[in-house]
Amino acid sequence: MDQLALLFVLLLGAVLSVPLGDRLKLPAPILMTLLGIVLALIRAVPNVDIDPDLILPLVLPPLLYAAVHRTSWRQFAANKRPIFLLAVALVFVTTAGVAFVANAVVPGLSLAAAVALGALVAPPDPVAATAVAGQLGLPRRMVSILEGEGLFNDVTAIVLYHVAIAAAVSGTFSLPRAAFDLVLSAVVAIAVGFGLGWAANKLMGYLGDATLQIGLTLLIPYASYVLAEELKGSGVLAVLTTAIFLAEHAFDADDVLTRLTGRAFWDVVDTLVTGVAFGLIGLEVHNVIRTAQGRWGEMLGWSAAVVAVVIVVRLLWLAPMTWVTKRMHARRDFDEDIPLSWRETVVMWWSGMRGVASVALALAIPLTMDDGSAFPDRDEIVFIAFGVIMATLVLQGLSLPWLVTKLNVRADTEAEQEYEKELALRAAKAAKRRYKEIEEVEELPAEVQEQMLRRAYDIGLRINPEMGAEERRETQAKRYTRIKRVRRIQAEMMSAARHEVLAARSEPGANPEVVDRVLRQLDVRSLR
Repeated sequence: MDQLALLFVLLLGAVLSVPLGDRLKLPAPILMTLLGIVLALIRAVPNVDIDPDLILPLVLPPLLYAAVHRTSWRQFAANKRPIFLLAVALVFVTTAGVAFVANAVVPGLSLAAAVALGALVAPPDPVAATAVAGQLGLPRRMVSILEGEGLFNDVTAIVLYHVAIAAAVSGTFSLPRAAFDLVLSAVVAIAVGFGLGWAANKLMGYLGDATLQIGLTLLIPYASYVLAEELKGSGVLAVLTTAIFLAEHAFDADDVLTRLTGRAFWDVVDTLVTGVAFGLIGLEVHNVIRTAQGRWGEMLGWSAAVVAVVIVVRLLWLAPMTWVTKRMHARRDFDEDIPLSWRETVVMWWSGMRGVASVALALAIPLTMDDGSAFPDRDEIVFIAFGVIMATLVLQGLSLPWLVTKLNVRADTEAEQEYEKELALRAAKAAKRRYKEIEEVEELPAEVQEQMLRRAYDIGLRINPEMGAEERRETQAKRYTRIKRVRRIQAEMMSAARHEVLAARSEPGANPEVVDRVLRQLDVRSLR
């Protein structure tokens, strides 16, 4: 099997892991990691030959961009304190704890190298966390915190990692210089992110066509990451800034086709890239096994010590910080999402799985120092990092569904239904207001007036049949039944039309471009 064949196996696995994960009640990233491990143990499967410097730029931009579009700036702003405590403060604390223990237990490991190890294992993976949280039906407030933590902790960890690696390879460290680099990295990244976001938004309006607009959204995250890195900024923060800007400003409310097509496109990209990334994590077992030859006992011991630090520090940090946040929330009525019980805190703790970023940073450790000598204990650092990744990703990922079920942590479906009903009512009222405005400037026949008012009400009813008052429920149910019947008949009519047009494609002398153009019009009509 060559590298290209291996890539196609991973892509196929990424597609199949989604329905299989739904059936087994397991997150798809966990299944892809297990697939990678199985492939790594097969002798015919080659080692993965990817430049470590390319892993982060290739994998993180599309995954971060897709993740941001599942949330909103309002959510980040409302949860800035919990996100800061998890994505910034906890990363520093975990890095310090791991560095202290690793420096003590691994013979000859320098403090700078130990800090680099701490930084690369500190950030929980945003993709794994959101995939697990979404599939297990956790409360929305918990998903919001996990998403925010996962998206912003990479920024902190990667900057810490680069500072530590620079100190390790040069043998010198300056705290003022490191602080300046940290601030400069953030400023450059935010400037690049907003600048590219604004330019991309203007360019989308110029392009017009949905296909070209969606193609541009695929290029923008990569452009944002690379440009920020070239200017010594944080590529991750730049992508987040660009994605948040575009999520708030990019799409016109009436541009239905672009929005639906773009959502489908990014779902596909997210599924494939996530699957390949986690498959590569499992495949790295090849190199880990080779590194540990003859030293399994001591290296597993070092890994176990660091895994214990990573897991215990998260619990020791979350427990008091959750209590403090609750107290501040109660006193000052902050509008933010926080865990409401010890059960939710336990689930938050056990959701701290490491993944793609940790792998990329471990593999990106330089081979040599500035003086040309080999980077000290590089193999040991990579082995320990993969021990942490496997322990948290596989063990925690496989046991998290059981833990969630055991603790009975579930989303508040009643609150979600009430919110859906409220939005449906707002949509119907907005439609009625617009109709009244039109009625004031246009003369409409009585039958048209009655039909339009009914249509305005039906907008909300189609979203949520339980929208109206209790005493009108029976009448609404009958109307909703009629609406469904009409929609079914309309759908069958449109289906017959599409079949007829598609059949024309096979007729002698048919023009496929005209056929496709007519079919596209029918498809758009069906969406409306």
